[in-house]
Amino acid sequence: MKELLLLHGALGSKDQFEGLEATLAGTYKIYSLNFSGHGRRPSHHHAYTVQNFAHEVLDWMNEHYIQQIDVFGYSMGGYVALWLARFYPERVGKIFTLGTKLKWSKEIAEQEIKMLNPEKVIEKVPAFAQALAERHGEHEWQSVMSKTALLMKDLGHTHLSDQDFIKIEHHVKLGLGAQDNMVSVDETEYTHRLIKNSELKIYEGVPHPIERVPLELLASEINEWFA
Repeated sequence: MKELLLLHGALGSKDQFEGLEATLAGTYKIYSLNFSGHGRRPSHHHAYTVQNFAHEVLDWMNEHYIQQIDVFGYSMGGYVALWLARFYPERVGKIFTLGTKLKWSKEIAEQEIKMLNPEKVIEKVPAFAQALAERHGEHEWQSVMSKTALLMKDLGHTHLSDQDFIKIEHHVKLGLGAQDNMVSVDETEYTHRLIKNSELKIYEGVPHPIERVPLELLASEINEWFA
């Protein structure tokens, strides 16, 4: 049975994959993990950065004696998967990203950071604040959000360049919902042209939040890509 690792997005946790794991259980040996500080996992002392999260995946793989594994990465999880493909190519196999923001700059990071203010979230989107509290802990979620803002700031100057994407030789599916308001079709198409062995798939009517991605569609796409 093939092994498949699921990587969650920023502000997310592995619990968001429960339905997907149950659907795929008979086809794959499924693994998932919480990045440091997420999903009530104790936070390591290091900062939130893509590099550190990539090393957490490598540490997890070493602990489980896994030399190489296929990866489905949602949003930030997809970026971590691509980072591994670029800098630790022997550790990952095929990759499927969904809703992953691929273009970063200082200006883009500053725009993303504006949405990561805990006080404003509590005031303007209390239901989202409550969901984050349930996911990460009543007293922890604001720290997760603040550290995620610093991760975005870091991505503003430390990110995969065009040359990095060109050097990725893995088979990569870049998936994007047509209604995703966080990731553009243009940046996804541009990166698709840089990664030589990539496939681009746009899903009509699908928004960014993974909870709103039809489970049957996602499971079918995973089965098609990793079969």
